[in-house]
Amino acid sequence: MDAKHFIASRAAKELKDGDIVNLGIGIPTLVADHIPAAIRVFLHSENGILGVGPSPKHDQIDADLVNAGKKPVTILDGSSFFDSAFSFAMIRGGHVTVSILGVLQINGQGMIANWAVPGKSVLGVGGAMDLLEGSKRVIVTTMHTTDKGEPKIVKDLTYPITSERKVDLIITDLAVFSVKDDGLHLIELAPEVSLEEVQRKTNAPFHITESLLKENEVKV
Repeated sequence: MDAKHFIASRAAKELKDGDIVNLGIGIPTLVADHIPAAIRVFLHSENGILGVGPSPKHDQIDADLVNAGKKPVTILDGSSFFDSAFSFAMIRGGHVTVSILGVLQINGQGMIANWAVPGKSVLGVGGAMDLLEGSKRVIVTTMHTTDKGEPKIVKDLTYPITSERKVDLIITDLAVFSVKDDGLHLIELAPEVSLEEVQRKTNAPFHITESLLKENEVKV
């Protein structure tokens, strides 16, 4: 399993039976392929689908059936279609249980930037602002660093902020952080990843849970 599917599989474990879940663009779309068989969740796409299924095989692709990121999708029995106004009313009305989003950066307070890169044109803002403000719980999935090795978890955002609403959980290829009132809390390390590596590749302060400190024999 590659790093992105590893992140998506870890995020899927956060879902509960009956959740209405919105998956953002990028790694979040992979979550659909890792949802445990023992639970049933309802995947929502802001372009107007409730009941998105796993990614289609090559011979199942329907060019007219896509998610908000214009990627081909499948639908499950009982799914429904509606217009964008109704779809965003669902989000703004607080009916989405969990949103799983990708990011460009996350700051030390758990606020994210994921909709624009300075100096580059924006084709469409998308629904990130609404999903942050309207979802009951927000999970971020992202590689821990950029392709150039630069930290994506930073002390201060240099990209335009998406919302002042903090996310609840951050899942990377190296670690899992819970976001609380006093900042980021490292709660889990990925297999074969050391605490020192996470500290070296994170450019924001974070707390470390007691269990991880004991496992790594690190003193603070």
